[in-house]
Amino acid sequence: MTETENNLPGSETGSTSFQPIRVMLVDDHAMVRRGLATFLMVFDDFKLVGEADSGLAAIELCEQVKPDVILMDMVMPEMDGASATRAIRKQFPHVQVIALTSFKEGELIKNALEAGAIGFLLKDVSADDLAWAIRAARSGRATLSPEAAQVLVETANLPPAPGLDLTVREREVLGLMIEGLNNTQIAGKLTISPSTIKSHVSNILSKLGVASRTEAVTLALRNKLAS
Repeated sequence: MTETENNLPGSETGSTSFQPIRVMLVDDHAMVRRGLATFLMVFDDFKLVGEADSGLAAIELCEQVKPDVILMDMVMPEMDGASATRAIRKQFPHVQVIALTSFKEGELIKNALEAGAIGFLLKDVSADDLAWAIRAARSGRATLSPEAAQVLVETANLPPAPGLDLTVREREVLGLMIEGLNNTQIAGKLTISPSTIKSHVSNILSKLGVASRTEAVTLALRNKLAS
């Protein structure tokens, strides 16, 4: 973990009557932190107050340097960015976190926002857009990269995953179907009647929207549905 605190010279923004925004960097790659530190020096309304190379180090450093905004990498060893964000937001609710990552998977975006991040940006964001996002975060306004917003829209429009309404017992039966057992064999394995198994199988086919055991097994394997 490293800590840096400088009064940074500015050249572009025009902030005069307020204190610089205290920014902390969290990324396990030193070159990324160096690039972001150089970026912050361009603006006179930003002040770099600390750097951390992991989520755990970020939590410790946050208490020491008291940032206003944290630029948080999402993919790090030991503790990922979402977990670190959640812990920081719980302990220091006044601190705003912007997820800054190279990845735009829907689950990553969802996890970051659910953890309390106020923004999600890709690392190829322009300097002006990143500066705008930091200022917006300090004021409590959210920022999403266009790519992240598109992924969230696409994810929201996806049909629900099959099998979410299967009961625990139905998942057990489905797992034994995958193993190739017939109704009588499944009944013996679970010590319940064959007629009950037949009812479970019928419910499984209906809930999965398939017409045969083979289709049910194929869908279950594809979506990892069995317990």
